[in-house]
Amino acid sequence: MFALLGRISIRYRWLIVALWGVAVLAALPFAPFASQVLHSGGFTSPDAESQQAINLLIDKLKLKDTAVQIIYESKQKDLSVDDPRFPAEVEQSLSRLRNWSEVAGIATFVENPRQVSKDRHAAYVTVQLNASGDEAPKLLPELARRVQAVPDLEYHIGGSPVFYEDIQLVSENDLRRAELLAFPFAIVALLLVFHSVVAAVLPAIVGGCAVVIALALVYGAGQVTDLSIFVLNITTLFGLGLGVDYSLFIVSRFREELTQGHSVAEAVEITVATAGRAVAFSGLTVSIGLLGLVFFRINMLRSVGMGGMLVVILAVLAAVTLLPAMLAIVGPRINALPVRIPFLRRRETEVLHEGFWYRLSHFVMRYPVRVFLPVLLVLIGLGVPFLWVRFSAPDASILPAQVPSRQAYDLLAKRFDMRETTPIILAVQTQGNAMTPENIRKLYAYVQRIEADPRVKRVDSIVSADPRFTLDQYELLYTHPELIADPYIGALFHSTVSGDTLMISVVSKYEMSDPRSQELALTIRNTPPGDGIKVLVDGGSAANVDYVDSLYSDFPIAVLLVFGITFVVLFLLFRSIVLPLKAILMNTLSILASYGALVVIFQEGFLHQVLGFAPLGFVEASSPILLFCALFGLSMDYEVFLLSRIQEEYWRTGDNTASVAVGLERSGRIITSAAVIVIVVSACFATADMILVKALGIGMTLAVILDATLVRGLLVPSTMRLLGDWNWWNPFSRNRHHPPVPHGESRTGTTSTVGGSNE
Repeated sequence: MFALLGRISIRYRWLIVALWGVAVLAALPFAPFASQVLHSGGFTSPDAESQQAINLLIDKLKLKDTAVQIIYESKQKDLSVDDPRFPAEVEQSLSRLRNWSEVAGIATFVENPRQVSKDRHAAYVTVQLNASGDEAPKLLPELARRVQAVPDLEYHIGGSPVFYEDIQLVSENDLRRAELLAFPFAIVALLLVFHSVVAAVLPAIVGGCAVVIALALVYGAGQVTDLSIFVLNITTLFGLGLGVDYSLFIVSRFREELTQGHSVAEAVEITVATAGRAVAFSGLTVSIGLLGLVFFRINMLRSVGMGGMLVVILAVLAAVTLLPAMLAIVGPRINALPVRIPFLRRRETEVLHEGFWYRLSHFVMRYPVRVFLPVLLVLIGLGVPFLWVRFSAPDASILPAQVPSRQAYDLLAKRFDMRETTPIILAVQTQGNAMTPENIRKLYAYVQRIEADPRVKRVDSIVSADPRFTLDQYELLYTHPELIADPYIGALFHSTVSGDTLMISVVSKYEMSDPRSQELALTIRNTPPGDGIKVLVDGGSAANVDYVDSLYSDFPIAVLLVFGITFVVLFLLFRSIVLPLKAILMNTLSILASYGALVVIFQEGFLHQVLGFAPLGFVEASSPILLFCALFGLSMDYEVFLLSRIQEEYWRTGDNTASVAVGLERSGRIITSAAVIVIVVSACFATADMILVKALGIGMTLAVILDATLVRGLLVPSTMRLLGDWNWWNPFSRNRHHPPVPHGESRTGTTSTVGGSNE
């Protein structure tokens, strides 16, 4: 099939190039605007209890779930909140907000003294917005315009709408920076590999075409479904990395075939039949890895999976159609415009059995156990820190310090009691009206049990509003609401009770992300509230638990799916039971090593000053999942290229040891070159200000370095030697050799591809 595709690429080369050109021209008007249809949220699962709780409160209590905090700080040391000028200037600053139709309500520190900082020189107000979801960030420019500057106070605006707006802006800036760095560095790397301008430019064209068309398709998809803003980064990362990677293998094999004396047409056909076949299966394995993300309930992961698969498919299509057509047109001019690099002396052909990789493979296979055990221990050791991982949901700490939401977040954390701003929220439903004497008694007993927990600082509810009140007094008060005279209790009653539904706030003694607060939320969730009462738990601590649980209850399913489909695909490619299993284990080792790096770098803060971020104290929970699905396919990429070349030699000779040596020699240099391209592109994304993107870039960089050196150079040859002919065991076939010899090769003679590498 691939040989036929090669012949088609030769015969219709101009038509194929023209069709791709038309596709790129059609995509160009839309690709730059992909970010405008993407969304910055998508970190919640619709069936999580915390989400159900907030939905209930919105429906029953008409609760506004979108709010911004405006934090006011005094410019003068002698001006405190207790000075009449402070609240007067705050009111002046808010005057144009109070009559804005988009504002549902404003809660100031005058009504709630807990909104005053510990040093009493700052305070915040909470502005409830009528809009929610993606509509809320659109109101921020007008909100900022309506907040007036005052002489003695400065202000900062924070909250979830600002956080999501900053995610959007920072992601776009990170992408532009990565693109500006990745393209020139990739070109330089290709020049170092090919020593020819023409040969270096072709892979860059293929990668660029894949990215542009993928972004245009993302723009179209974003019109009909919700996609995360992080699709932009994964699309560019994989489009450039794999587009250039795959083209590197194709171009290398084409040049190799030309040096063997084949015509341009023969070289293209052989290239597509061999390297093209490996690229197609490699792209399939990468897509399988990303397919695992599609089955998560978190929209951010689903979006990244769909965007990643889209760009990988386009990269493969471009590599096996557009690139062969361009090679057929360019022909021997592929080596035109040579670049001479003084410190690198290029060898057009290498003498078989004398290369570095051949000697290395023989050394490894001479001492397989001595090589295998230390390398295995090193990789396991690098992954050990992951045993102490702490997962958490993303908050403003994943953003750079200079953006508004992060500044407001840091100010709240430094000057205020963060426990007051992130209570555990209970959505309580009773049988019948909540204010019947029977239900009031049940609610009172329930709140008393919660208050008795040593982790609870305070419970804000209608049955704990005044510690001086007895149960009988609460019954009398709420069965006759007209008797409520206290303005605080009256406001609490009207804002937290509606029919059979009421809201209770539990303030923990510990911060939202503290494990003790999360355990408190789980304790409340798992403690029966009493007959006739149903409780749903929300709030930052509960939502954090739900986020992590949702991810890691879906993760095993994704892993099994990826492993299973990958095994089947590799079995069809290599026609062996052992090789797919070994490939899966090899990939898992390099991924585990990158997991350890996540903990050491982002949780513990190793090298944080060099890498330009503040330590989180935790690992963002989606990062290991993103890394697994991205790296599993990418690492399998190199496994496929290496084993495909070994398989070619094994089909020809039937000698396992010699096949490994020759296969590694012919593919080692080009796999290393391809890995360098991916490392360069990934490292450019490691410069991102967004911690999620930075973690993906650093994790991929480290994993690919380990994969292309320790795993492919040492671990694979040693295990191939230890397993011997068992590598090729296939219980479903009597014939261990499967000799579909590509055009131009002889099963008994020397292959037409000696001296270089395709995969």
